[in-house]
Amino acid sequence: MRDVDDGVGKKLREARTRRNLALQEVEAATKIRARYLQAIENEDWDQLPGDTYARAFIRTYGSLLGLDGERLAEEQRRDRGAARPGERLPRVDPRPRRVTRKRRSRPRLPSGLIAAAVTALVVAALLVVGLSAGDSGDSAPEGTGPRAAQGRKARADGKQTQRLAAQGHRLKLLANGEVWVCLLGGGDKRLVNGEILASGESAGPFRSDSFTVALGNGAVTMTVDGKQLDLPEPASPIGFAVDSRGAVSELPEGERPTCT
Repeated sequence: MRDVDDGVGKKLREARTRRNLALQEVEAATKIRARYLQAIENEDWDQLPGDTYARAFIRTYGSLLGLDGERLAEEQRRDRGAARPGERLPRVDPRPRRVTRKRRSRPRLPSGLIAAAVTALVVAALLVVGLSAGDSGDSAPEGTGPRAAQGRKARADGKQTQRLAAQGHRLKLLANGEVWVCLLGGGDKRLVNGEILASGESAGPFRSDSFTVALGNGAVTMTVDGKQLDLPEPASPIGFAVDSRGAVSELPEGERPTCT
């Protein structure tokens, strides 16, 4: 391994010093914690979440300083003797798994209350039919009566659903522990650009017709359209997609966003 005095960390530290930037200023610009920036400059790689994240941080840090971040990241990989993973997050299970939404238990109503409600509905329906028949003779005009009202309500509900779908889905993330997040909306719009969320920190809600998200681990609570998802919680990286219908599925390694 090359001497630290000739390595990636020294080049980044010298470039930062030439620009009279403090680590706190770089942290504010890149969203990379100052302690990680210091570890990179010292080439203390064990203080970082992993080599994949170290190279992602080096790219971002180098680009901010006007250096070739890609070349520096590749240099770090060679020095570490790491296999080239295509700069994707480490492999989890390559087979996509369907993610199910948590079902919320519905409160049970007393049987007496249900019976009273059914009776009231039957009486109301008979009154409507009787009044309609009294006003128009043997048959109600087209477009009136309980069936027509139900049809109009169904059409109105359908239009409301279409309007909500056109507006997109709402997604929110809540970190249950420190986690790296890359979240893209429709058209690959960057919503969370490779940032680390601290435990208890949230991101969103965001609205888009679809989403793709890569996570450094499973320490995240994710809600879509107000419904909390039942997600796997691995200690290693994982990713998900939310399609235009709001369905959520796990992404294999090669399809996860990288925010680099």
